[in-house]
Amino acid sequence: MKTLRGLRWQILALMMLGTVVNYIDRNTLGILAPQLKEQLHFTTEQYSFVVSAFQLCYSLMQPIAGYITDLIGLKFGYAMFAFVWGVAAALHALAGSWQSMAFFRGLLGISEAAAMPSGVKTSTLWFPARERSIATGWFNTGSSIGAMVAPPFVIWLSLAYSWQVAFIITGLLGVGMSLLWVMLYRNPENHPRLTKEEHSYILEGREHVELPKPSVKRVLGKGKFWSIAAARFLTEPAWQTFSFWIPLYMVSTRGMDIKQFALFAWLPFLFGDLGCILSGYLSPFFAKRFKMTLVNSRIAGVGVGAVCMIGPALIGLVSSPITAIFLFSLGAFAHQMLSSLLYALVTDSFEKQDVATATGFGGMAGYMGGMIFSLIIGQLASTIGYEPLFACLSVFDLTAFAIIALVLGQRGKTAAIAHATADAAAD
Repeated sequence: MKTLRGLRWQILALMMLGTVVNYIDRNTLGILAPQLKEQLHFTTEQYSFVVSAFQLCYSLMQPIAGYITDLIGLKFGYAMFAFVWGVAAALHALAGSWQSMAFFRGLLGISEAAAMPSGVKTSTLWFPARERSIATGWFNTGSSIGAMVAPPFVIWLSLAYSWQVAFIITGLLGVGMSLLWVMLYRNPENHPRLTKEEHSYILEGREHVELPKPSVKRVLGKGKFWSIAAARFLTEPAWQTFSFWIPLYMVSTRGMDIKQFALFAWLPFLFGDLGCILSGYLSPFFAKRFKMTLVNSRIAGVGVGAVCMIGPALIGLVSSPITAIFLFSLGAFAHQMLSSLLYALVTDSFEKQDVATATGFGGMAGYMGGMIFSLIIGQLASTIGYEPLFACLSVFDLTAFAIIALVLGQRGKTAAIAHATADAAAD
């Protein structure tokens, strides 16, 4: 079979496509929330329960999904979960109350939990260490692209046909992704189209030893894991808020109708894409320009993202709905920048057989934070308003940066050793 140059980027594009589909399926509920509240008679509090059903199941399942993916392999693990999440997304069409919708959301959360662990594992298997922040940044753009494409696509389906059809069509995309992954994906050592030169480049700096099985104990026993988990717990509420609450906020509080919202809803997620892409190149820039270690350059990028999260904090000070959308866009840019770099820090901190497991446990912490914050919004939005809650997001992200910098930051002899190791690997 003819080999292909740059195959690792094609594999990354395939994973990125899967992430796009994942986030279209995930965000369909938030986009349809104004219609569903009216047709299924949700209250804001009940809607928060529906959102939290997904978040709870997703958070609890992420470490399990990550471990399963590490154990049975990326090819069949990801394909299996993608097939189930597609079916679960389509089943939302059968919901007749908030309780049944919450059940289907929980099923979607269980099955979608493998998406990010699989993406991080793909970048670990297919890229050398110095390119992993770029790889994670690019595959993570899939989350923003999916969230950007979803509003006009889903709103068009719902207005042209019905909200039930919107769920069915988006769900079938997940089933199709599962079949595509099985047909096209192989690990580097088994891929017939991978050149020997690129394979050697991917393995650059790695020791050729037989790896042990993935270990939950090994992951949870590392202090580095707990700092990343704490950062994910604090930062994930922002993305959950953008995904599930912006449509309801802009329609119910800012006075937009669903068609007006569709015209602007893609903007925060376009900026999120830019944050993902910039994060990948920001780390190498900091490393080269300021002579930072690889880990410190990632942390510096997290700091830039945390500072940019000022956008959502200012939403209460503006009267224009369009200005509010642009401030959400700054927040999405900031979050996706630091989120991608947190994924890259996982690839720096864990061996490849544990990467999906570590990502899963970190994702569990993140979605628990998102779930708690969604429940708080459901309880307080009607009394104190959304804006003070949005302002909390910037405080959370700055706190996460402080934790990462204190625990993972390399100083003194540690930094010098890391520099020497990186230089030796490059040579």
